[in-house]
Amino acid sequence: MKNKIIEGQVIPFDQSNIDTDAIIPKQYLKSIKKSGFGPFLFDSLRYTDPGDLSTTKKRNINSNFVLNIEPYSSGNIILANDNFGCGSSREHAVWALKDYGIEAIISTSFADIFYRNSFKNGLLLISVNKDELENIFSEISESPKYNLTINIQNQTITTPSGQAYSFTISDSDKERIILEYDDIELSLRHKDKVKNYEDNMKLLKPWIFEKNND
Repeated sequence: MKNKIIEGQVIPFDQSNIDTDAIIPKQYLKSIKKSGFGPFLFDSLRYTDPGDLSTTKKRNINSNFVLNIEPYSSGNIILANDNFGCGSSREHAVWALKDYGIEAIISTSFADIFYRNSFKNGLLLISVNKDELENIFSEISESPKYNLTINIQNQTITTPSGQAYSFTISDSDKERIILEYDDIELSLRHKDKVKNYEDNMKLLKPWIFEKNND
C-alpha cells in the first residue's frame, strides 16, 4: 500500500470539549451536500454577526479568533485538548472541517460518533497522550509558525525540532485515509464477488429475480 504524508501549519485550540455545534452551527444543517461548509466552520466564533446558508454579504470577523490570525488561518492540522467533536452526531461537522482544508486533528480523545464520521470522510484523527500534547502546545506557543509532518504509513508525527511521536491507527482506517476510500468505494472493491454471488443466486433461486407482472 502506498504511503501518504500530511504536512502543514498547526492550528492550536487549547481547550477541551469542542462540540459539533461550535464546529458547524445548526442553521447550516439544511444542506446535505458535502461541500460549501468551509466558510461557516466555527461560524459563531469566527464572525461577530450571525449568518446562515443564504448569507451573501461580507461579514465582520472576530479578530481574536485563531482562524482569523496568521499563520493559523492557513493551517491544515488542528491541535486540541480532550474530547474533540462531542455533542450531536452531525456529519456536517466533518464536512465543514474537510471543506475548510483540515486534513488531520490531534487530541488526547475524540467523541465516538465524530471519530467514525471523520474516518468515513477521509479526515485523520490522531490520539496522543497528555504529555505529548502539552509538549506540542508549548513549542507552538514559542513559535507560531509551526509545521508538523505526519507519516501515516509509519504512524509518526514529527515536529520542526525533529521530535517524533508515534500513534496508533487500525489497518482499515489507515487504508481509508491513504487510499481516500469512502464506504461506497470500499464496497466497490468487492464488486466482482457481489456479481458472482448474484449470478449464483440467479441459478439457485431464479424466482427471486423474476419480475412481477401483476
